[in-house]
Amino acid sequence: MIKSEKLDIFRAERLPLKVTLLVFSGSSIMCVASAIDPLRAANRIAGEILFDFKLVSVTGEAPVTTCGLPVAVSGRFDAAEPTDVLVVVAGFGTQNYATSALLAGLRRAARVARACGGVEAGTWLVARAGLLEGRSATTHWEDMEDFSAAFPGVDVRPDRYVIDGPVFTSGGASPTFDLMLHLIRTRLGMAVALDVASVFIYDQARAATDAQPLVSLGRLDGYDPRLAQAIRLMEAHVDQPLTIAAVAKRAGVTARTLESIFRKSIGETPGAYYLRLRLGAARRLVVDTRVAMADIAGRTGFSSAAAFSRAFSRAFGEAPVRLRRA
Repeated sequence: MIKSEKLDIFRAERLPLKVTLLVFSGSSIMCVASAIDPLRAANRIAGEILFDFKLVSVTGEAPVTTCGLPVAVSGRFDAAEPTDVLVVVAGFGTQNYATSALLAGLRRAARVARACGGVEAGTWLVARAGLLEGRSATTHWEDMEDFSAAFPGVDVRPDRYVIDGPVFTSGGASPTFDLMLHLIRTRLGMAVALDVASVFIYDQARAATDAQPLVSLGRLDGYDPRLAQAIRLMEAHVDQPLTIAAVAKRAGVTARTLESIFRKSIGETPGAYYLRLRLGAARRLVVDTRVAMADIAGRTGFSSAAAFSRAFSRAFGEAPVRLRRA
């Protein structure tokens, strides 16, 4: 979604744009790369520094990404240092970073910056700083429900990325790449944006307003479209599962044909896949949140906490309560 986009950083302009990326440990390295590499490529193609970017951390030490690789930074985040754009990139553990000092620093930096935003869980920190109040925003689809509950004053959208005035948010690595291409296109023109996309052999197949899927199937070129439709139906009904017959009917095939499509494409039955999809969603809630087990059971379509625990234990080899304790 692009709402109330001011003629600010997203406009035709050849002046260098100073971009500060505040990166936290627990971030995805793909999110970091998706934020900076398109800008680097744009500079190379343009033959001049039009995106003057730098990476910083709260402590000045290299944040460690989820894959274990550290990200080199140029120093400590200084809220008083002028910048045109502040981008907050975060992942797991954002609740440990939301100190009053940091949030005050984000507010101070945002007041003087032309734009600010959050990538993936960085949206949580931007919201906790009060910078999303009364605005539209997005975050990673796994956090959408909890984010909406935590920030009732934010119009939370399932979009890949959202621009609302001087504030932007992105749901993950691929949407961030799309967002940066949009920035490059609006500032430097379509030709440069296409050249940047070509550098990464990247085909931008999604619009900003496309909803984030639970299951990423790319452009689906190599998939039976009926498989894609069935999976989308399943992910849209995790909390109240459809029968396989109902999924097949909505996909325009018989239950037997749907089973054949799933076995050929995925190697398992539609029922087994649907259960695995629901249990995968449940496992993320068990590991990454403090949501009660009974609520997780309800959110993922189980009739009771006991039924959920049995299915979870069969799938993952241990009870959800034990996994959370670990």
